[in-house]
Amino acid sequence: MENFTLRRLEQGRARIRSVPIAVSPEGFWCCPSPAAIQRTLKNQDLQDSKQRSQLPPVDKRQSSTSLRSRLIAEDQRCLSSAIATPISSKGTERPPKQKAEVPRKISVGFGQMETSDLKIMLHAKCGTSVRMSVHRNVLAEHSKFFADKLSEQSPLPQIEILECDDVEIYVETVGLMYTKDAKHRLIKQSVPRVLRILKIAETLGFHACIKSCLDHLEAVPWEGEEEEKVVSAIRHLQDDGYGISPILNRVASGFCHPPNDTLSEIMELVLESSEDRGRREMKSLVLKLLKENLLMANGSADISVESLYASCRRCLESLLDLFRHASELAFADLSLENREPVVCRISLAADNLLWLVEILVDRHASDEFACLWASQNELAELHSRVPIASRHLVSCITSRLFVGIGKGEMLPSKETRKRLLHVWLQPLIDDYGWLQHGRRGFDREVVEEGIGRTILTLPLEEQKSILLSWVGTFLKSGDSCPNLQRAFEVWWRRTFIRPYVDRHGSMLHSADRAT
Repeated sequence: MENFTLRRLEQGRARIRSVPIAVSPEGFWCCPSPAAIQRTLKNQDLQDSKQRSQLPPVDKRQSSTSLRSRLIAEDQRCLSSAIATPISSKGTERPPKQKAEVPRKISVGFGQMETSDLKIMLHAKCGTSVRMSVHRNVLAEHSKFFADKLSEQSPLPQIEILECDDVEIYVETVGLMYTKDAKHRLIKQSVPRVLRILKIAETLGFHACIKSCLDHLEAVPWEGEEEEKVVSAIRHLQDDGYGISPILNRVASGFCHPPNDTLSEIMELVLESSEDRGRREMKSLVLKLLKENLLMANGSADISVESLYASCRRCLESLLDLFRHASELAFADLSLENREPVVCRISLAADNLLWLVEILVDRHASDEFACLWASQNELAELHSRVPIASRHLVSCITSRLFVGIGKGEMLPSKETRKRLLHVWLQPLIDDYGWLQHGRRGFDREVVEEGIGRTILTLPLEEQKSILLSWVGTFLKSGDSCPNLQRAFEVWWRRTFIRPYVDRHGSMLHSADRAT
């Protein structure tokens, strides 16, 4: 550990202060932080106060008497001025005295001070000035900026750098010119600080430091906001031959694989997983990330709709085969241990279909799936032959489609909506009690509103047929049946009240025209 000299000029007097700093055998490599400088100045002020405390003691009685006499005289002057010049009740506040700020002047030495042959003055925008004692040959060897300055015809005794944005990092970067291994000196430095050093090194044309900073950034981890700062800071160096490709390859692949192929591969991995927790968490994560892709204003890589429907068809084929197997009479005679694999595969296929429907709804591409689901007559017929514990997830798919139609998230044709209700409403009613009590996250009110609004999109005669059938089931099952009373009220008014209102309104309109 060595020392460098720090000078601060105050009121025309120079005080010499010493601040500890780590210096390599070759010279200076790191600028003292402002905190270290302030600690040094504070310690010196403490020493000054101790020296003042060692002065001869003053008679306290004499000083207190003189102080009391001065206070009395001051009170008398204030009282007389108040009598002579009345003031308002609010009074006038004296502006606080502003302490004049004395610009700090710091002197820093590099390497062997006695052989220094050049002064560099850094002037910060905040008023701080730093004078660096340096060596011409060192600066000319490492910095193109200083080499050009020093190659001028008239020898410069001092170089002035005005309005320096980052004095601390400027001094540290110059200090790195006195080291053999700048990369080693950057160890444990934060990414933002290395980017600041890189910026000053570019300004000075300090190529060795630029290379060391890039090597450091290639090796250390960074993400989020740091990632954006790193990429924006180094992208313009691509044409300068510094080899920034290893850094950019972290955020952009150099291979020509289309991103859509990678997304399809991820989707297949998730769909084929048989581990419940991992599959559930990855489905949630991938669904969230795919939604973020859709929010990109200028577009981004996205999975193709054709690929999604190919996965849907494979899941539907698997689900139908499993329902056929589970509906056989011999399946019911099997032990629970032998039935469990089939039950798990049914749940997996239904859960995969439900996840694919959510992705299609986000892309406004689920109309075709509604048509595809409405055409599954065989699956719906086998539904009642499969144990409810195995089949209830299939009814979740039906519920999601009704909710999507009710919210306007999908716009299937009238025929598709009609077939969907005729094929899948009764299986949904059969599973409704189980869904309420055995399915976590099942929102009864949302599902019932979706079913009711889907029914109300049909012609009035179709509404009548479906709702009258529902009334019979609701009177028998009660809470185990969807409550479609709101839709029933709308149908009632359309059937029994609206014709009278329309007829009465037309009569009034005809009377108005006659008059």
